[in-house]
Amino acid sequence: MEFRNLGSSGLKISEIAYGNWITHGSQVEEEQAKACVRRALDEGITTFDTADVYANTAAESVLGRALESERRESLEIFTKVFWPTGPGGPNDQGLSRKHIHESINGSLRRLRTDYVDLYQAHRYDHGTPLEETMEAFADVVRQGKVLYIGVSEWTADQIRAGHELARELKIPLVSNQPQYNMLWRVIEAEVIPTSQELGIGQVVWSPIAQGVLTGKYVPGQPPPSGSRATDDKEGAQFISRYLNDDVVGRVQELKPLADEAGLSMAQLAIAWVLQNPNVSTAIIGASRPDQVTENVRASGVKLDPGLLTTIDEVLEPLVERDPSHTENSSPRKRG
Repeated sequence: MEFRNLGSSGLKISEIAYGNWITHGSQVEEEQAKACVRRALDEGITTFDTADVYANTAAESVLGRALESERRESLEIFTKVFWPTGPGGPNDQGLSRKHIHESINGSLRRLRTDYVDLYQAHRYDHGTPLEETMEAFADVVRQGKVLYIGVSEWTADQIRAGHELARELKIPLVSNQPQYNMLWRVIEAEVIPTSQELGIGQVVWSPIAQGVLTGKYVPGQPPPSGSRATDDKEGAQFISRYLNDDVVGRVQELKPLADEAGLSMAQLAIAWVLQNPNVSTAIIGASRPDQVTENVRASGVKLDPGLLTTIDEVLEPLVERDPSHTENSSPRKRG
């Protein structure tokens, strides 16, 4: 496992992180989830990403129990705040001072730790003044509950405004967590240049596009049994936009490229993300320990520039680059 700085901070994190969105507390039973975490640790992963909203707080609890016996100083634990938790009342969501303070306390209890290394605004809150949000983040940093602050799916302008306030408040806003993969490149035009300027690193989710970039989905054939596309709990809705013959057919064309590079399709997709110097880590998920072992083999891989060009030529007609998708990912008002 290789390590990178989180943005321009001094914090070193594993360049492949383990995340438990969709899996822990819902798709995967706890003993299997713990086995995946154990394999991640054995493979050198030290960075673990979760959120209070995952399985309505259950995912944090599972991760907390899985990591409880580990040396805390050897881990980097990330979580997030924004989406509704609990019964979903009017103050059970957003980035108000009330919700941030109550949420960090709940996350720490569930994660069985005194602090998290990175606390992330899971979306931009149009219903709360940004000053209020950043002052609340400053509070939890100064209370020792949080070491670094990050955001997720914020636009370039939102990141710049948040970073300016963070500097005034003297707290470290060091990361953004966007969706990013070969097919979804909406951060390249605006978010990445702004982040590079400000010293903010990307903590990337969905590097294998919910499994589509593994090549397991084949045109004209039903999804494999047990795949995310067949998950009736939550996973299928997130992958549905990719499941058409145009996308999966083009992805099949990447197989000989991966073979030539000596990589699996998943390893190629993760390594592709890690070629971007603004990416601090790529988050992988897993429902089986062997998936963790396969995916971590992407660490340290350097892809030939000619291979990157060929990937672009194969996928370009289907690549999404419109930066407005980031703006649209944050709800305009609380539901």
